[in-house]
Amino acid sequence: MKLTIYHNPRCSKSRETLALLRERGLEPEVVEYLNTPPDAEMLRHLLSLLGLVPRALMRSKEAEYAELGLDDPALDDAALIAAMVARPKLIERPIVVVDNTRAAIGRPPESVLKLLG
Repeated sequence: MKLTIYHNPRCSKSRETLALLRERGLEPEVVEYLNTPPDAEMLRHLLSLLGLVPRALMRSKEAEYAELGLDDPALDDAALIAAMVARPKLIERPIVVVDNTRAAIGRPPESVLKLLG
């Protein structure tokens, strides 16, 4: 099983999710997505695995969300994805991917356990 976690070490939920995986003897590939942001193609792939629309993957409480007017319902998926690529801080975290075929957001951290069964 190949595990990847899109991780922000400054985020408590992200740290808790990584610790939860490690407690189970799993060592995921850690992608610090603020330093190595996903491109638009990868974000579309992650959205597909998660079964989410772009807006559902965005951290709407971030100041940049309001400042950039990202709550505008007229914005299409491409515009929202472009905003997340340009400002990865807007991407909800952590995202855990298993075998590049399944994914879950670690909020709460235990929600990723369904991927392991």
